[in-house]
Amino acid sequence: MSCILCATAFLSGCRIYSSYERPEDISADSLYRDTKTETGILATDTVNFGNTPWREVFTDPKLQALIEKGLERNTDLLAAELSVKQAEASLMSSKLSFLPSFALAPQGNLSSFDKSSPSKTYTLPVTASWQIDIFGSLRNAKAQAKALYLQSKEYKQAVQTQIIASIANMYYTLLMLDEQLNITKETAEIWGKNVEAMKAMQVAAMTNAAAVSQSEANYYQVCASIPELERSIRETENALSTLLREAPHKIDRTTLAEQTFSESLSAGVPLQLLSNRPDVKAAELNLRAAFYNTNAAYSAFYPQITLSGTAGWTNSAGSAIVNPGKLILNAIGSLTQPIFQRGKLMAGLKVAKAQQETAKLQFEQALLNAGEEVSNALFLYQTAIQTSESREKQVEALTKTRDNTIELFNLGTSTYLEKLTAEQSLLSARLSLISDEFTKMQAVVNLYQALGGGRDN
Repeated sequence: MSCILCATAFLSGCRIYSSYERPEDISADSLYRDTKTETGILATDTVNFGNTPWREVFTDPKLQALIEKGLERNTDLLAAELSVKQAEASLMSSKLSFLPSFALAPQGNLSSFDKSSPSKTYTLPVTASWQIDIFGSLRNAKAQAKALYLQSKEYKQAVQTQIIASIANMYYTLLMLDEQLNITKETAEIWGKNVEAMKAMQVAAMTNAAAVSQSEANYYQVCASIPELERSIRETENALSTLLREAPHKIDRTTLAEQTFSESLSAGVPLQLLSNRPDVKAAELNLRAAFYNTNAAYSAFYPQITLSGTAGWTNSAGSAIVNPGKLILNAIGSLTQPIFQRGKLMAGLKVAKAQQETAKLQFEQALLNAGEEVSNALFLYQTAIQTSESREKQVEALTKTRDNTIELFNLGTSTYLEKLTAEQSLLSARLSLISDEFTKMQAVVNLYQALGGGRDN
């Protein structure tokens, strides 16, 4: 009994029976800044915004329809699903390796000596082979296959999260461009009328040719920006269509003003990045697979024990031929112990250890990247809110300035240059306000993605 215990301890010490545990020197603490005092978003809340179903985050029905279509048709997501099926088949194969294998191997022979009548012999055996997994080679192969299967599922989830975020960002980009185009067209129409008014004032000797030319230049400058906005809209629609695996077409959408988001966002405790972020989970599963691959490299140093047997009928009994055939039974046990393989086993172990260390570094980096993305998204949301609030006040002030300047210009107490400057400043501020609203929406999308949102709930 003591010998068995010693052998078990020895084998465990050699890792062939050890199970994966997360390295103690990898911590999820302080992955991103606690921005409670800066943004009002508590980074250590227990409720994770990433756990919210995507339909509750993106409530626009037309956006929801686009996301659903993307999840059904996107090429990258379909390819990821096929990768999951491949990994699942590999896992099933590793599980079946524990069972014995059977094969039917019938043989027949005709032989004749000195033109005599040929003798007919046959053998109808069923062969079986079963590898006994005493030293963990099959066990570690199965554990590695399972880790790779789970990793493929997390990769699929990461692709799904990316698809949802990309569709949402493109959709909001279209809404922003639509609003900017509408404002630009309205401004062009107003400034076109202004040109006509300036020409009438020139005829009445109330202004000069320079002021008329300046008003025309200002009008054409605004008109020139309209085709650029229309081009951006078309290119964004084409890109979104490609993401949906469709030919380029017009995207049906609502307006920027109809979009609503929850005012309360929480990042969740850093530890939840381990359970939410699919790329982080995939990185750890890759480390887990590498761990079991190293175990398998250790197992290769130990012998393989195989039981094989044969059962069937034959009419060949040595030098005699009997009919009908007789039952044959055969059983063999074999042990294969590596002795000298020119350093291949040692080299394989070194490679496996290096791959495991690489996987560990990648896991640590995945955690750091996740923390960075969450920190950036949180602060982007906070700064977007502050910028938007200030921009609204700026637009309000510039609107009053524009109205007052126009009134003074009509009274003849203000110059056209002052009027033009006021109008240009207001247009720039209104366009910037739209960009600020888009930035705020983009921050929500980025935070949702950074926290591993988009799972099937």
